[in-house]
Amino acid sequence: MALFVDTGRPGIAGELDAGKCLTIGLINNMPDAAIEATERQFTDLIRAATPHAVVLLKLFSIPELPRSPAMRRAVAERYCDIAELWGSTLDGLIVTGAEPRAARLTDEPHWETLSAVVDWARAHTASTIWSCLAAHAAVLHADGIERRALPEKRCGVFDCRLAAEHPMTQAFPEPLWLPHSRYNDLPEPALVARGYSILTRSATAGVDTFAKLDGSFFLFFQGHPEYDADTLLREYRRDAARFLAGEVADYPAMPLDYLTREAATLAEAFRTRACAERRGDLIAQFPKDALAAGLQSPWRPAALGIYQKWVAYLCARKAERGATNFPRRRVWRDWPASMRRAANAALR
Repeated sequence: MALFVDTGRPGIAGELDAGKCLTIGLINNMPDAAIEATERQFTDLIRAATPHAVVLLKLFSIPELPRSPAMRRAVAERYCDIAELWGSTLDGLIVTGAEPRAARLTDEPHWETLSAVVDWARAHTASTIWSCLAAHAAVLHADGIERRALPEKRCGVFDCRLAAEHPMTQAFPEPLWLPHSRYNDLPEPALVARGYSILTRSATAGVDTFAKLDGSFFLFFQGHPEYDADTLLREYRRDAARFLAGEVADYPAMPLDYLTREAATLAEAFRTRACAERRGDLIAQFPKDALAAGLQSPWRPAALGIYQKWVAYLCARKAERGATNFPRRRVWRDWPASMRRAANAALR
């Protein structure tokens, strides 16, 4: 049907009846260069996943995150301060990742606020999605599970396989090619020991998607199903620019299984030149357009499938609370009995 973004300004969004639409919050923690693209990615994905529901998307920002004065003003025009979340009524919540700034999560500038969001979401949402760094923060705060630093950035498109029968991944084709871009990892044994259900994993990248039912249904992604086809390429160029500017010591590794053979040859040629010359203005010659020519996003069907099932869960929970305009068929409790038993056992 329709998705409306609540920017706090007078308009249709302010006139919607919360009982007759899904209200989803988005806490966008991405840095300045990526905040607009991230908002668009999640907005497009939710819109595509909700053809039969009206959705009101409320945007929230965390003030402790470093931003330029210009971006802080732009965010203030469209986003609610996180303080407004505590009194909000949401059906679901999405918390994005953020670029790591500290070796320890507890030293991140927004750690205390993220911790408060975890507690709030458990008590006040039917379900919350935690992405990348937000997933790491949530499991650390809730269960004391520490992330571990990787030897190098894990970046690329990875072959992920189903790890358990679960309604969220029912009927998904294998393999699921999903993008990852992170410097840290969560140990699977620690997650399983604390009651998390591993839904998908990669032999190369490790745990991909996992879940836990604890008051709210928490769904966690170490990867980024919301990414556009060229997002990893833009990050790769950004990291190359930082190397050329002398901000980091090493040239970034090429994203795995992402570029065509011809594009990988071009990228390697630029890396060789960058390491030999190493000057900031060389980034203008990064072959972005040539590398982007053959890019595809094979993860889009899986991303759409996950968000369709997530929205179905939100609709089911809202229907249980008495919102009669939401469909009751094919909801969480109405999955085939074998799938319900598997899901219930996994999430106990």
